[in-house]
Amino acid sequence: MQEQLPTLEQLWLDTLNWTPSGEVLCQFQKLYELILEKNQQLNLTKITQPLEFWEKHLWDSLAAVVGVFEQQKLKAIDIGTGAGFPGLPISFAYPTWQLTLVDSTKKKVNFLAELKEKMLLKNIEPLAARIEELGQDPLYREQYDLVLIRAVAQESACAEYALPLLKIGGSAILYRGQWSEDQTQNLCQVSAKLGGEINSLKSLSTPVSGSTRNCVYLKKTKSTSLEYPRAIGVPTHSPLLS
Repeated sequence: MQEQLPTLEQLWLDTLNWTPSGEVLCQFQKLYELILEKNQQLNLTKITQPLEFWEKHLWDSLAAVVGVFEQQKLKAIDIGTGAGFPGLPISFAYPTWQLTLVDSTKKKVNFLAELKEKMLLKNIEPLAARIEELGQDPLYREQYDLVLIRAVAQESACAEYALPLLKIGGSAILYRGQWSEDQTQNLCQVSAKLGGEINSLKSLSTPVSGSTRNCVYLKKTKSTSLEYPRAIGVPTHSPLLS
């Protein structure tokens, strides 16, 4: 018998002042089932228990966006999406948005392509690519309103991946756990080199486990120098210094 995700509508409402529609709840359940099925062959996620999946994949994905970005049409890209987080839950909640889901692991992107077909999703585009190359490609560079980047690299590398992809005026969300004032200072100075600035920081406590979640919002204020992002692997191994 297939495990059921909890719906927890009241908890959604209490924590985010938002509740998923019946259609979105069905999409959450279908996503969960497809991931559990594929997880037997491909290591998509270690988070498989229903309540933990709800908190760490669904709630966590949406907590950074709900109540912050409410535009009807928005072009977003999810860097290092893995099994589709945070991009997929956001695509369910905001069906008028267009989301590119990028990962360098082709097997994961192939799974997302299968999922797109099975769930009849029209607003996502899975893409197997290295983000350093996309950032230098005119088809992707400065084309996005919103960049999502979760659990990918340290903050300076995340900024170097994200800011070249943003339109001027666009925003990036860095999903982080613990966060320090030193990180804020470093990211502030690194972002300035890349044409951006820290717009805001939102600190949350996750509703089930009480873990710390920090959402760091960057804003693109001017064009990024063409020297960024640097070659594959360089932003991670030789991060920009403040």
